[in-house]
Amino acid sequence: MNRYLSGGCGAYGVAVADAVLRGVTLDCADPRTLAGFYGALTGMRELFSSDEFVALTGGSGCDLGFQRVDGYRAPQWPGQDVPQQFHLDLRADDLDAAEALALELGAAKPDHQPGDGRWRVLLDPAGHPFCLTSS
Repeated sequence: MNRYLSGGCGAYGVAVADAVLRGVTLDCADPRTLAGFYGALTGMRELFSSDEFVALTGGSGCDLGFQRVDGYRAPQWPGQDVPQQFHLDLRADDLDAAEALALELGAAKPDHQPGDGRWRVLLDPAGHPFCLTSS
């Protein structure tokens, strides 16, 4: 298994008129910590870093950013007391190995697991849900 996971952002060529998806930014309390987690999980490298914002790039044209928010509250999943706005889907050939890596890096696995084993829902160190899938 490739140690890193792929988000596949560049594979879709998402475009409307001249607008192309450039990146996704997650709110968090500590951008450097969350960027470290996703960098280790995906193999993306640091593009920019400050105390307020960190950007990772993987060369696909779709970057992943992390921005510090005062008073940040983690989304609650599957409940909606603090709703998630979106989640990331990461593709992996070996779901068991990908899950083990994510957990080793600081992810948590909630009890609620929809999808009949086709994907795994995990929570990143800041509490954002994300999915691992083989498809």
